[in-house]
Amino acid sequence: MSEIVKPHSPPAGAASDWTIDQGWARYSPEDHQVWTTLYERQTHLLEDRACEPFLRGLDALDLHRGGIPDFNRINIELQALTGWQVVAVPGLVPDEVFFDHLANRRFPAGRFIRTAEQLDYLQEPDVFHDVFGHVPMLTDPVFADYMEAYGRGGQRALTKGHLAHLARLYWHTVEFGLMSTPEGLRIYGAGIVSSRAETIFCLEDASPHRLAFDLVRLMRTPYRIDDFQPSYFVIPSLEALLTASLQDFGPIYEELDGLADIPIGAVTPQDGVLHLGDQTYHQARASAQ
Repeated sequence: MSEIVKPHSPPAGAASDWTIDQGWARYSPEDHQVWTTLYERQTHLLEDRACEPFLRGLDALDLHRGGIPDFNRINIELQALTGWQVVAVPGLVPDEVFFDHLANRRFPAGRFIRTAEQLDYLQEPDVFHDVFGHVPMLTDPVFADYMEAYGRGGQRALTKGHLAHLARLYWHTVEFGLMSTPEGLRIYGAGIVSSRAETIFCLEDASPHRLAFDLVRLMRTPYRIDDFQPSYFVIPSLEALLTASLQDFGPIYEELDGLADIPIGAVTPQDGVLHLGDQTYHQARASAQ
């Protein structure tokens, strides 16, 4: 959910809820090889960098058999674990459609896969990002409840004019979130676990800030869609994330109405700073432009 999408009707061939057939039989051997290459590369990197719920989810769904997963197969296992399922969509879907799917425990996933020449960067999320990145966490009951709660919260946000604030919550948690564990910081965000470069950058580079999760602070923070994040927010546990999402957001939205955004990469005196980054990466990028 990286941007607001407002087309009026589903494209040709899609159902009224924007779902389509995955068309698994149409994937080529080259498509499956791209999945296998990405899978093997990422799982090697994530062994001691991803959170335990993500790694358990990979094992539970066995996403390494037969190349690109068949949604019909993994849905049997996923529904048995948490009642979720993956549905294929033609691309980015309207916000109301996206929220309705999440609120009903359906995760919309793109069905196309990047080419062998695009292994390291792709602007639009593909099936590797959507399924490898997102779906293992949906096997965890607590995170599964969080995603449903987020979908229901999105439906309410559409009526209150705070969709941009809620999109930031998704971005800084579901896509680019870190978690504190007894073993150290671990990744649970899909945008990180599906990216070789950001997997290393978010945990090991001195540049980004790593800040304690605070709901209002996070909703005041814009994000980058075209580069590494200058700041990462760290939750203490999935249970804490779920608890934060289940509260009444009405008073939070009222508070946000009177607050300005916090610039990307800024640190405030109120922040819980786990690591104060030197921001050298983004400073160098800005100087080069």
